[in-house]
Amino acid sequence: MEKSIITTGKVLRQILIGQLQNISENQFDIQAKGFNNTIRWNLGHIVYWMDKYSQLSFGLKSDIPTEYEMLFGSGTKPSEWTTTPPSKEELLEQLKAQLICFSELTPEMLDMNLESPFIMGPFQFVSSGELFNFALMHEAIHLGVISSQLKAIQ
Repeated sequence: MEKSIITTGKVLRQILIGQLQNISENQFDIQAKGFNNTIRWNLGHIVYWMDKYSQLSFGLKSDIPTEYEMLFGSGTKPSEWTTTPPSKEELLEQLKAQLICFSELTPEMLDMNLESPFIMGPFQFVSSGELFNFALMHEAIHLGVISSQLKAIQ
């Protein structure tokens, strides 16, 4: 089962990267009516949280700039940014780098218990696989938001 989770992660990330190819840099910053954020924010949020979940799950070193937390952490919004966010190309490179890391995961890595359970509201994740699987669900939700935002701005 763990191998299928890794495969799902790679497929999901490839779909996300493919979707981004057709979105212009200008469209990344349009905040459509009814949305609290932009396509750029959603992408940065995906990168930021996958980095965090990978650190917690697998002990991987962070590969993203420290300012991503203040730009893309939960509760942040583009209207409050005081620094220039990363470009479309920079975000794509981060997404691709994380995809390479997915290819280095093994089923055994997903069987490991976390140092301590990760608690998020009413949810508790005990193993690396549980948290990685949640990270993929989180990414899929934001891919859906991006698709909705794109439709709203076109």
